[in-house]
Amino acid sequence: MKASTGRWEDRSLASCLHGFSHLGTLRDEGPLIVERGEGIYVYDTHNKRYIEGNSGLWNIVAGFNNKTLIEAGYEQLCRFPAYHTFFGRNNEPAILLAEQLLSIAPVPMSKVFFTNSGSEANDSVVKMLWMIHRGLGQPERRKLISRKNGYHGTTVMAASLTGKDYNRAFGLPLDCVHFADCPHYWRYAKPGESESNYVQRLVTNLAQLIEAEGPDTIAGFFAEPVMGAGGVVPPPEGYFSAIQAILRKYDIPFVADEVICGFGRTGKLWGCLTYDIEPDIVVVSKCLTAGYYPMGAILLSEEMHAKLMQACQEFEEFPHGFTGGGNPVGCAIANKALELIIEGGLFDNVVAVAPRFQQRLRGLSDHPMVGEARGVGLMGALEIVEDKRTKAPYAAPLEVSEQIAKTALQHGLIIRPIGDAVILAPPFIITREQIDELFDIVDAVLDAVQDRVEQDRSAAE
Repeated sequence: MKASTGRWEDRSLASCLHGFSHLGTLRDEGPLIVERGEGIYVYDTHNKRYIEGNSGLWNIVAGFNNKTLIEAGYEQLCRFPAYHTFFGRNNEPAILLAEQLLSIAPVPMSKVFFTNSGSEANDSVVKMLWMIHRGLGQPERRKLISRKNGYHGTTVMAASLTGKDYNRAFGLPLDCVHFADCPHYWRYAKPGESESNYVQRLVTNLAQLIEAEGPDTIAGFFAEPVMGAGGVVPPPEGYFSAIQAILRKYDIPFVADEVICGFGRTGKLWGCLTYDIEPDIVVVSKCLTAGYYPMGAILLSEEMHAKLMQACQEFEEFPHGFTGGGNPVGCAIANKALELIIEGGLFDNVVAVAPRFQQRLRGLSDHPMVGEARGVGLMGALEIVEDKRTKAPYAAPLEVSEQIAKTALQHGLIIRPIGDAVILAPPFIITREQIDELFDIVDAVLDAVQDRVEQDRSAAE
């Protein structure tokens, strides 16, 4: 095969389809080609250094050159590189990982099922729920409730559960999915509406949705403890307690999507612990391997597992799985990643530095462009507005959040624009000094973009 030549940026554009990439920025600026990383920093092919302010995609929490994780993967590759978990087969690292997950679960759980991603895990949960209800003689329980602006993945079913407008590009969601309100108090509360009254309105709306669709037709409810790709939206006080009461009343299983929140991001080991959620099923991914291997997992309560096994009797098996699910290399890395998080100081560091992160985040509330600075633990978002009083965003053609992300890149910081917000979720190893470095850049970037927007407006006038 003839070797290609030329700039990596040009070769990427010529050969690769870039998902979730702003087409204008990709056309005008080209892709960023990252070749190596050290700690919280990554370096491009021109040796420019960037703070990775989003841990890759929330997941690379131990940094980009953790030798312990690399060695764990290498040793397992040498010993036994690949296998499956079909037909009653298994491997030692997968068993150890399942045991470890059950031992640290936010509520008592019974069994673990491995997938290759969070999207696959959420898809698998839907199949489990459908099979469970069929086995209980309730085949009509096919409908699913998710939330507007929630995110659960990109496969067909997980995308259907994702309450984002862009999924209409694929003709989604599927008809079986229905959406409850987005619990963003700052954005969606009515004028003068208290937080408690807002929660009550959302709970009433959920109950009305369930009644309208028929409680005996609903298979499950999916929710992230903190909406991640929805813009880091923590729930209002009392929200999950009230929501769970409604779900219990109608006997609807609660699926906690801990893909982003799980293993420490919220300042507790689980988002469920942060918000007193008692789920029937938990979905994990991302931090499970600290981003060093693609993996997802489902934790089933004893009740859910027993019902699933009852449904399996007709087929003499659970007829579902993935070739790479429970891969021994991935599981070996995950075991070591959880050890680093829980016993190796990563989670302790999150607890130690999160107050400084939140202090600096909220310190930007006074900036003229910031309508809301919100977050919890080591995750946060800045909602960008043109008018702080009315909460009105900038006109869409200005693409201000995209401008902020591009300008941050020029200043050596990678952050992510989502709608009218920019989000931050640095690696768990970040220090207090590096947090200050990160937010000093953000502050300068906001000033620069504000000046540019005002100059453009003056020129247009």
